[in-house]
Amino acid sequence: MKLHAPLTINGKTYQAGEDVSWYSVYPFFLLHMLMFGGSGFLMAYSESGPPAAFLYAHGGIAIFVYTVFYMAIFGLDEVKWMFINAGLGLLAIYTQVDWLLSLFGKDLRSYPLHINVVPFLYYVLYTFLLRQALLDLAGAREDEERGRAVNNVYVGGSVALSVAAFFL
Repeated sequence: MKLHAPLTINGKTYQAGEDVSWYSVYPFFLLHMLMFGGSGFLMAYSESGPPAAFLYAHGGIAIFVYTVFYMAIFGLDEVKWMFINAGLGLLAIYTQVDWLLSLFGKDLRSYPLHINVVPFLYYVLYTFLLRQALLDLAGAREDEERGRAVNNVYVGGSVALSVAAFFL
């Protein structure tokens, strides 16, 4: 993958436009975001969660930092589309987060709207990262035909997951 801004990874500085291997980026971010997103999810939906101000501070700082890294790694246009697609997919996000909560005997409607903002944004950031990983693992960034195939598989899988979450 080509970086869109200078970035230091494991003590080595890469310039904008330089290639970085996928395994230098995805394992770290997937695990790191799973931990931060998981903690934000647990705090937002726990019985005795922290005040909303703490949830926003904890989640807001992390979400801001991830977004800055995403712009450096993937570019402003990709990040812009991440948020556009999130807006379009809000109903899908709602059904999938509600389904996740149902695994713990909870319901999304039991929480005020402002509590759902941080977990929803983590969900957006995590699914964006999954799509980027699929594009790179399939070698689809520079191959338009592969890119279309990966996007079709990603959209089809997302729709199937949303429909399953809606009916479950």
